[in-house]
Order: sequence, then C-alpha cells, then structure tokens
Amino acid sequence: MLTAILGALGVITAGYTTVYVNDFRKHRDASKANVFRTGLFIGFITDFLDAIGVGSFATTTAILKFSKKINVPDKLLPGTLNVAHALPMITQAFLSLNAISVDMTTLLSMIISAVVGSWIGAGIISKLPEKKVQLTMGVALAGTAVLLVLGQLGLMPSGGEAMGLAGGKLIVGIVGNFILGALMTAGIGLYAPCMAMIALLGMNPKAAFPIMMGACAFVGPTNTSNIVDSMGITIGGVIGSILALLFVTNMPVYWLKWLVVLVVVYTSATMFKAAMTKDVETEKEEKVS
Repeated sequence: MLTAILGALGVITAGYTTVYVNDFRKHRDASKANVFRTGLFIGFITDFLDAIGVGSFATTTAILKFSKKINVPDKLLPGTLNVAHALPMITQAFLSLNAISVDMTTLLSMIISAVVGSWIGAGIISKLPEKKVQLTMGVALAGTAVLLVLGQLGLMPSGGEAMGLAGGKLIVGIVGNFILGALMTAGIGLYAPCMAMIALLGMNPKAAFPIMMGACAFVGPTNTSNIVDSMGITIGGVIGSILALLFVTNMPVYWLKWLVVLVVVYTSATMFKAAMTKDVETEKEEKVS
C-alpha cells in the first residue's frame, strides 16, 4: 500500500512539475529577478520551519505582508501558498512516509479525505470576495497562534503511542482532515491543527508527520495561482525541507515557536485591519456615488 501511495505521489509530482515549470517559463520576466531571489529566502526559511513542525502557511503569509519586493494581493494569497509550497510538501512527504511507519488504513483514509475536502473547498474559496478571504485568513491565523500557545504552555494533549486509528476515532480523524483539506484552499495551514487532532485522538505525535505531509503533498498540486512569484519560494522550500528533515529534525524550537506566535498574531491583526479598511473605503465610495 505504501508503494502505491508513493507511486501515485510520484506520478502527480512529475505531472505537476512539468506544468509548473512550463507555466513559469511562459510568464517569467527579467524584471522579477529580485522577486525570485527573495522567494528563495522565504521558501528556505518557511519550509525549514515547516519540516520541523512549525508550519509554513502562517509564516509565509507574515513574511509576504512584510516584504516590499513580493506583492501578493490578499485575494491571491491562498492559491499562492498552496502552489509555492506544493513541491516542498511533496519532498517532506516522500521523506516522512519512508521514515515513519503509520497504519495504512489510517494514512490512506486521512489523505483521501483531505484531498476531497480541498476539491470542494477550492470551488467555494475561489468565489469569495477579497474581504471574506482576509477575514477567513485572519481568523485562521489567530487560531493557529492559539494552538501554538497551548502547545508551548503544555495545555495540549501530548498524544499516546498508537500509530493508527480505528472505529469512532478513525471517523473523527477522517472528518477532521476533510475539513482541514478544505481550509487549505483558503490559505489555512493544515500542520498545526492536524498535529493537535492527532494528539487529541491519542496517537503518537510522530504519526502526524506522514499523515499531514502526505495529505498536503496531494492537496497542494491541485491549486494553481501566481506561478512567477511562487517559483523562488518553491525552490528555496525544497532545499530547506531536505536540510531540516535530514539533519535538524530534533533541534530545540521552543523559543522559535514563541517568535512565530508573535509574528502570526501580528499578521492576523493586519488581515482584520485590511478587511475593516475595505469596509470604510466601500462606505466612502457609496457616499460619493
């Protein structure tokens, strides 16, 4: 079964990479060389953090909001995050699936549920106006910060020893990953909430890595947006993922996670502020007209 999963992932990777590279060649612009170099740095940092369990969506969103060289409209952020991190997530999936043994029924069912959730979610998110995307991401970032704080304070369950789920717990895991897969299309990272869910269901925290990385590896390539701005992040992310998973997966990240909490909270506030500002601007336009 694992061979089948890896084979399917290999086919998807080959097809996605071909389309991705061809689109990049068609749309690349010499004037965006600085964008590419900045993307390399962003991808390396965020996917390095991703591979050690901190997450990449919230951190990438934060850096992009600070960056003056890469300008991604809030409406395009969800698609950009999924596209930029698709290949790094696939890299993480290949490494973690081969390194950590998880019950195949649990692994396969939770991956499939996340993919189905992303297909349904993509159709909904793509039709939302920018304000709702900003509010959704603001709430999601705030929720991510809460999960990180609870984990830092030891208020989250540490999990058990099980490497698989059965019965009612498996159903909860499938439904949970379906929802998380749908939320990924809104730019909401799956890692932190998936790790929390795995622990709450009594599984070994290590089991979260192949499950969440496998799910994201199949979900990411289904999204397409902002190819040119994403390529640098992708390449830097693949390098960062490999280095983190091969050499520093056991590094202490306690203080680093507190820094990430501060950044995520700030970014969440900027999303809410942007949404509220749009309301004010809309009211002014209505008064003028």
